[in-house]
Amino acid sequence: MPTKPSRTPDHPARFSRVRRVLRYSAAGRGWRRLRDLGLGQLSLGFAALGFLTLVPLLVIVSSADPAGGRGFGQWLADGLGVSTASRREVEQLFTLPDQALRTTTAFGIAALAVFGLTFAAAVQAGYEKVWDLPQARWWARWRHAVWLGALTGYLFLSATTTLPRESPVGALAAALSAVAFFWWSQRLLLGGRVAWRALLPGAVATVIGLLGLRVFSLLVFSPLIASNTVTYGPVGTVLVLQSWLVGVGVVIFGGALFGRLVHEELPRLAQALRRRG
Repeated sequence: MPTKPSRTPDHPARFSRVRRVLRYSAAGRGWRRLRDLGLGQLSLGFAALGFLTLVPLLVIVSSADPAGGRGFGQWLADGLGVSTASRREVEQLFTLPDQALRTTTAFGIAALAVFGLTFAAAVQAGYEKVWDLPQARWWARWRHAVWLGALTGYLFLSATTTLPRESPVGALAAALSAVAFFWWSQRLLLGGRVAWRALLPGAVATVIGLLGLRVFSLLVFSPLIASNTVTYGPVGTVLVLQSWLVGVGVVIFGGALFGRLVHEELPRLAQALRRRG
């Protein structure tokens, strides 16, 4: 009696089919864009230049209004969302508000301006890489100065405002102003090469990511500040702040990339649903 031929397992073909589906799915396209972006390198560069720019800039900005300003230490502790014990360690790193302006020199301000323009150029380069755009021409460097000035004004208002962020009105105002700033920042630094509508999801995703980073800071960075201070002294707190800036860079560029994916994938999803309907 003839035996039936044994069926060959189709596991390799099935695996190849699943891999092909994943490759051309929204998740697959997003993974390839994230891999090509080099988010880790961009975030490390953001943290390095941000530490040289944002820390002295915020120290000066928060001390510009000694009566209403809270000082950079208090402002940064609020932004980190750390506990009371870690808050004191952060505040002790920085000078008092009434001393910052007196000790600032013309050379320090000039160096801050150079680092600030370089920092703005790094943020612009990251946004251009997110949207696969060529580097802007040299005469567009004025956008860096405009963005740095707007950043200074935005941080000044954030550091000196008396509206409590714990209240619903204060939290909503802070979130909306942050969305508006990141929305406008992308439009300005990209030279208007991307439409406003395409940039809005990235701005919203960035603000949501920053809120998530605040929760992560409370759970992770706050205990690290307390333990590192005991182990390394004030240097330990600086290391945690540097790590926090890396996280901010991940959120800013990752949020912009997520916004691009949302802008590109929603029409594809709507078209697929129409075909199925």
